[in-house]
Amino acid sequence: MIDFMPNMKRYIETEIEVLKRLNLEELSRAVNAILEARDRGGTIYTLGNGGSAATASHMVCDLAKGCSEALGEPGFQVECLCDNTPILMAIANDYCYEDVFVRQLRGRLRPEDLVIAISGSGNSENVIRAVSYAGEVGAPVLGITGYGGGRVRQAADYSMHVDIDDMQISEDVHMIFDHMIMRVVEERALQEKNTGEPVGCSVCKEG
Repeated sequence: MIDFMPNMKRYIETEIEVLKRLNLEELSRAVNAILEARDRGGTIYTLGNGGSAATASHMVCDLAKGCSEALGEPGFQVECLCDNTPILMAIANDYCYEDVFVRQLRGRLRPEDLVIAISGSGNSENVIRAVSYAGEVGAPVLGITGYGGGRVRQAADYSMHVDIDDMQISEDVHMIFDHMIMRVVEERALQEKNTGEPVGCSVCKEG
């Protein structure tokens, strides 16, 4: 039997060190930006590639169900631009893969909306094009990044950054960001309403 425990220990210790280095002030500003988009009646659009697409989709579930249940009306208006496979394939086939997100935003994105752009490298071209378009429209961008943050972090109005050159750990922490957003928003709402215990992650409850 192979002993993977030393490798596992090293991975976990690295992740713990990364978590300790997170900029909590920066993260708090980002959570406020999400709440402000809801308060002004904006739609939150999430997007990313690969594992980041999975996080973008998961985030929609947690904002639309868990956070909205805790906050009450109005709930979050949120959409993942990765979730409609026919639209993605049609744009990629008829135009190019670099346009799969920006073409979904054209004519729809408003200044009161929020774009959550998730990219481990911060340099994915299709994400950059969506971020650039948001800048043209005047819609704020929350960049969720790893490595050096790349062009996404440079262009974003708000940032949730993982300072490590490692895609797997970056994506791990991005998922932690999602659940952390949900938990702190729920706790704040429940504290204000004095209704009891946090409801927890809807996706985890459903298995």
